[in-house]
Amino acid sequence: MFFWGYIRHAVFRIEFYGIMSDKECSDSGHEKPTVLLVIGMAGSGKTSLIHRIQTHIEENEKEGYILNLDPAVLKVPYEPNVDIRDTVNYKNVMKQYNLGPNGGILTALNLFATRFDQVVALCEKPRDPPLQYVIADTPGQIEIFTWSASGAIISEAFASEFPTVIAYVVDTPRCSSPQTFIANMLQACSIIYKTRLPMVLVFNKIDVCHHSFATEWMKDFDAFASALDADPSFSASFSRSLSLVLEEFYENIPHVGVSAATGEGMSDLFKTADRCREEYKKEYLPYLEERKKARQYAEDAKKQSDLEKLQHDIKNASIFSE
Repeated sequence: MFFWGYIRHAVFRIEFYGIMSDKECSDSGHEKPTVLLVIGMAGSGKTSLIHRIQTHIEENEKEGYILNLDPAVLKVPYEPNVDIRDTVNYKNVMKQYNLGPNGGILTALNLFATRFDQVVALCEKPRDPPLQYVIADTPGQIEIFTWSASGAIISEAFASEFPTVIAYVVDTPRCSSPQTFIANMLQACSIIYKTRLPMVLVFNKIDVCHHSFATEWMKDFDAFASALDADPSFSASFSRSLSLVLEEFYENIPHVGVSAATGEGMSDLFKTADRCREEYKKEYLPYLEERKKARQYAEDAKKQSDLEKLQHDIKNASIFSE
């Protein structure tokens, strides 16, 4: 499709021109807003959490900017500043390209990503008072955002311009099963591995089921192993082994419990996101700079190789002409 070439070009532009230095940030007169990418399994309560986040921002007189990146959602309980549905018609995409529901969502997001630099420009626009948070609601089908080219472009476009944090939303009641809990943790681990962005685990729906059991499992391997004792299956044994592997992951990932229904834990979520902002500056920005230098080196090497090839061809042409 036509947008794949633009997508490759967009990645190139992000890596070369997207990084703003500390000096440039200070010259702008204020700190850049923190971007919160809200990602989670279908049914984890992402959209309801976005509504609660928007309410919390307004109640605390902060400045926020809300993005809806789900083209298939029929109705959202919050008021987005940017809505993908205003740009791409999901049903028309399905008809035009003869796609199923998931393919339609993926293609719609790809089309939207080809012009995502315009969204970034809107977020960068000077305001008085300045923006403090940019909140992005991602599609319910988690793999469409986390393992697609468009998801990578959107994540890197934000991360190259703003301090960016991933809020991985966990359905706490469903995670009361040890196997479901470990599956969620593996998914969170894979997202960190792919994006390299700081993450906060957000245990949602604590008004239904408190997340204290999850906190205990993350801190105490024996407690998690005890929860698996009644299950003699291979999956239980496998989960027990994975828990040992993830022990270091647990130690370095901050986590909070929230309720999108009651608003409990929202202050803790924002405090944790602010701490992750500092992690972004220390860990992700140097990595982005290294990628930029490596890409620049590869481009310079290619130009030099093309120049030498051209000089060789010119020399051979002059010999034959004699």
